[in-house]
Amino acid sequence: MSLNTKISHKIRSLTIAITSAVTLFTIISLPAHAIKLSPTQTAALKEFTDYLNSFRSLGGEFTQIGPRGRVSNGIFYIVKPGKMRFEYAPPNPLIIISDGTWLTVKNRKRKKADQYPLTSTPLRLILDNNVQLSKEVKIDSILTSDENTTITFRDKSTFASGSLVLVYDQKAKQLLQWVVIDERGRRTSVSLSNLKTGIKVDKKLFKIKIPKTRRQLEREEGAR
Repeated sequence: MSLNTKISHKIRSLTIAITSAVTLFTIISLPAHAIKLSPTQTAALKEFTDYLNSFRSLGGEFTQIGPRGRVSNGIFYIVKPGKMRFEYAPPNPLIIISDGTWLTVKNRKRKKADQYPLTSTPLRLILDNNVQLSKEVKIDSILTSDENTTITFRDKSTFASGSLVLVYDQKAKQLLQWVVIDERGRRTSVSLSNLKTGIKVDKKLFKIKIPKTRRQLEREEGAR
C-alpha cells in the first residue's frame, strides 16, 4: 500500500470520526464533473459563502446521528482561523479539537488520541478566515426551496476527496445541518442548534493534552 493510499485511508477514518464519533469521505454515485451553476444556484452559493465569512466565532449545540442510528449530543465552539472544539456528552467519550494546525481526535475513556494535519481535512474549508467555496470545491448539486438551500460538494484537495451535504436555513441565516456520506453510502448527519456568533471563547479550550505512547514512555524511562 502506497503512502498516499495510507494517508487517504486515515483521512477517511478521521472524517467518519468527526461526524460519527462529527467533517469528508469517498464519492458515491456522483457526477464525474462539477455542474454548471444557474444564476439562481450561483446566488444561493454566494449567500451561503457570505454567511460562512460573516462570523469569526461560533458556538452552539449539536445532535449527531450515525449510520447505525446511534444518537450523540454535545457542544461546539469555532474560532477562526483554524480553531474548533467538539465535545461529546457522555456516554460518547470523544472530544475533537483543532488548534489551528493539528486536528486531534481523543478518546477520553481509553486515553488515546490521533492527530491529523488540519490542511488534510475538509474542516479547513469552514475554519478559514476567507472561505471561497466556488474555488475550493466541486459542486455536485444546489437545491433551493422557500426555506432551505442544500449544497452537495466535493473537496478538490488530493487527500480529502469525497462528498458533503450542507443545509443552510435561508430564513434564520445559519447553517442547519451537514451530512457526510462514505464509500458504502453510509450517512452521518449533524444538526446544529442554539447557534451564537461573535462569542468570546477561552483559548484554553483549543489546547489538548495528548496521551503519551508506550514508546515515548519507554524512551523517557531509558533516558533517566
